[in-house]
Amino acid sequence: MITLIPGEVTLAQLEQIWRGNDAIALHSDTKAPIEAAATFVSKAAAGGVAVYGVNTGFGKLANVPIAEDQTATLQRNLVLSHCCGVGETLEAPTTRMMMVLKLLSLGRGASGVAWTTVDLITEMLNKRVLPQIPVQGSVGASGDLAPLAHMAAVMLGEGEAMFQDEVMPGGAALAAAGLSPVIFGPKEGLALINGTQFSTACALAALFDGWRNASAAVVTAALSTDAIMGSTAPLVDSIHRLRGHKGQIAVAQAQRAIMEGSEIRETHREGDSRVQDPYCIRCQPQVTGAALDLLHFAGQTLEIEANAVTDNPLVLVEEGRIVSGGNFHAEPVAFAADQIALALAEIGSISQRRIALMVDPSLSFDLPPFLTGNPGLNSGFMVAEITSAALMSENKHLANPCSTDSTPTSANQEDHVSMAAHGSRRLHKMNANLNMILGIELACGCQGIGFRAPLKTSPILQDVIARVRTRVKPLAEDRYMASDLQMAAFMIADGSLVQGLNMPAYVLGRLTA
Repeated sequence: MITLIPGEVTLAQLEQIWRGNDAIALHSDTKAPIEAAATFVSKAAAGGVAVYGVNTGFGKLANVPIAEDQTATLQRNLVLSHCCGVGETLEAPTTRMMMVLKLLSLGRGASGVAWTTVDLITEMLNKRVLPQIPVQGSVGASGDLAPLAHMAAVMLGEGEAMFQDEVMPGGAALAAAGLSPVIFGPKEGLALINGTQFSTACALAALFDGWRNASAAVVTAALSTDAIMGSTAPLVDSIHRLRGHKGQIAVAQAQRAIMEGSEIRETHREGDSRVQDPYCIRCQPQVTGAALDLLHFAGQTLEIEANAVTDNPLVLVEEGRIVSGGNFHAEPVAFAADQIALALAEIGSISQRRIALMVDPSLSFDLPPFLTGNPGLNSGFMVAEITSAALMSENKHLANPCSTDSTPTSANQEDHVSMAAHGSRRLHKMNANLNMILGIELACGCQGIGFRAPLKTSPILQDVIARVRTRVKPLAEDRYMASDLQMAAFMIADGSLVQGLNMPAYVLGRLTA
């Protein structure tokens, strides 16, 4: 059981929730402020003063008054009318994350929802009733309206949900789990669909996978360096401390440790005619380290956002008022997503150049052309390198900023939006592309080091290669390669490549300060 304290949840807890299936509970201290805000909203709904979304219409219709006896209908209509999402369905772990983030936001006691509503979300999480969330339809302000509406619809017994691996109507899924739908009181529908939880959940998922890719890139770079008999002089700690960037220092430290004891390196430490290696080898700490710094900066933003109250209006019980604001605007998330995109694109870009270096006979320092022992008859890794180039190029296109692409909506009432939703969502594809680029580099690096026998690489990299070889055999002659590359990519994605390696916490994404 993971007990959530709204305002204090950490990235480590969120990653644990996203990767696992732990039971979730809000801290008991949250109940009193949640109920106090709900009571305050109920009184406002019965009063004569117009309060947005409580006794008025929405958006451009905010000036239309709503009678007290129509409050429940207003909230139900709001949710169902906003269920306009399209496209593929959000993955189950990220759907869970979105629901957890909504719990954290409501748990701050400034949204005005009833405890029974909060409790239903908790029960749905713990009984694995997962709303089916179409991923397209949000512009990142006024909140992730469409995706969150699809979640709220299931709470009404509408929409669709997954239960026990079967997609069924929302009401049927609740009943199968022993749960009952709720009738939304004043502001509850609005509180549920207003907010940045879809965008933030997608960005967090990308952040967690991005850290795995970044840490794996340190390992694949070490393999590539030994495969081409590259120098480790650019990894000297003093160089990086003279510059001072935390990510650069950590990557160099990790790569030094990984390559310690390499026989291949020792054979050309003296008398090597090459003065300097290409940038993709020599500048690996500078590039991947800078990407790590971006990931950590984005992580700080997303940790704040995960704990934030982002619906509208907000119930300020201690001040005795309900105030309309703009916390639903997901500009911080959009910026974080753009930063993550840049990091993923650059990690893939420099990795692809190392692949190209290893397969090119004019650059690979005595490795056979395309890493095959019988070139001509065999093509080896020729087209694997082309695939990596295609994926690298796709990620470059996807890395173009989304946060600058605002468009007015809702009859110009919502005239500047963040585009955080698709800015965050594209990162799922970018991470998958990067998994494969690094997987191809992993396969090439292992193959290249094999041609250096009887010289051995470092003990750590020998162990890495041994683990790879249990899933991907050496390429002695041409064969069907797609499944090999997919398996190598899977070793990147599932974290097994770096498992057991004593890497700096900063590289593994364990620090955000």
